[in-house]
Amino acid sequence: MENSIECPLAGVLAQRLRSERDPMTQRWLDRIAARVTVDRNHIFPTQELLDHVPLLVDGLADYMEDPADEISAEMPVVAKAMELGELRLAQGFSAHEVLKEYEILGGVLFSFLIETVKTVDQECTPSELLACAQRLFRGVAVIQQITTTQYLRIADEGMHEREERLRNFNRTLTHELKNRIAAVGGASSMLTESWVESDAEQRKRFVGIISRNAVEMQKVLEDLLTLSRMDGDARQQRNVLLPEVVAEAARQLREMAEDRGVAIRTAEDIPGVEVDAAAVELCLTNYISNGIKYSDPERADRWVEVRAQINDGADGDGEVMIEVHDNGVGIPEEARQQVFERFYRADETSATDGTGLGLSIVRETAESLGGRAWAEAKHGAETGSIFKISLPARRHADEDAAD
Repeated sequence: MENSIECPLAGVLAQRLRSERDPMTQRWLDRIAARVTVDRNHIFPTQELLDHVPLLVDGLADYMEDPADEISAEMPVVAKAMELGELRLAQGFSAHEVLKEYEILGGVLFSFLIETVKTVDQECTPSELLACAQRLFRGVAVIQQITTTQYLRIADEGMHEREERLRNFNRTLTHELKNRIAAVGGASSMLTESWVESDAEQRKRFVGIISRNAVEMQKVLEDLLTLSRMDGDARQQRNVLLPEVVAEAARQLREMAEDRGVAIRTAEDIPGVEVDAAAVELCLTNYISNGIKYSDPERADRWVEVRAQINDGADGDGEVMIEVHDNGVGIPEEARQQVFERFYRADETSATDGTGLGLSIVRETAESLGGRAWAEAKHGAETGSIFKISLPARRHADEDAAD
């Protein structure tokens, strides 16, 4: 009903809105940065995303000028609003923060409306002015709904995907624990047999079975605790510089490395890009501990080395590549892909401890951050393995734009 009122100010305000869109974008950005935990240079981590906001403002100006032309799915403003919803989910914004973001935009635009009306020499009745304000706020509400709907849709898809993975994981885990419990129970029963009581070697064998399976079950539980910590809300993620994470992972495994005569090395040129502290530390400790476990006992000089670099992408984003090199016994080519599957071990006959969950956790953690994890063989005569993680490094692309 209100849209039927003609406002002589509408065209003038729409024109002013377009001409002032960049200053308003800056005001919106500043106010968002004051309310959320994301660094202001990362709210729109690329120039392309920053350009979303002027396009949103243009769409609002068009609607204010001609409210009969409803905001439809074909309009560029709709695509940009949907992309903004995807970005906010990836950044860990809550749904409340997404709604608040548009509330801030509405406030910025309303202030603009008031300031502009004061400077325009155009007669306008109160009802006509209210009609202009109504058009402006209806436009904000529409694009807010589009952004929030896309945010919730992708979040829901991710939840269903996690639920399916959890069901598959529970089946595998149940099978693993049942086998180990059966082994413990069987060995315990054998210890009560009279022929075992009189045979020290057999007793030692069955006690070893019980002990080994108990230890492996404990490791499974520790891995489950790790998974539960990693499944926290993205808003709880803490970003720190990559060199700090590498140093912390090396510190945690220093004693284990010393016990096995393995040196943990860190390249001097680790880039100072921000990463998710808990996620990357988890990946690195798994990679480094594997390098330590599978060190070559025939070598006098045994080492594991962490390296990293930034690979810039054509679109201005790029990736951070983290590599863990070792000079250990290596992984057979046919097992290189399977080592990232849950409960898979490349050498089941090895006495090396492990549940087969560690690398699968690394892979799922990397994928949850939009990256990937894989293993490579050393080239030439050099032995050992290279385990890699690549993660999006959009924030690195913004370093030059930082204040």
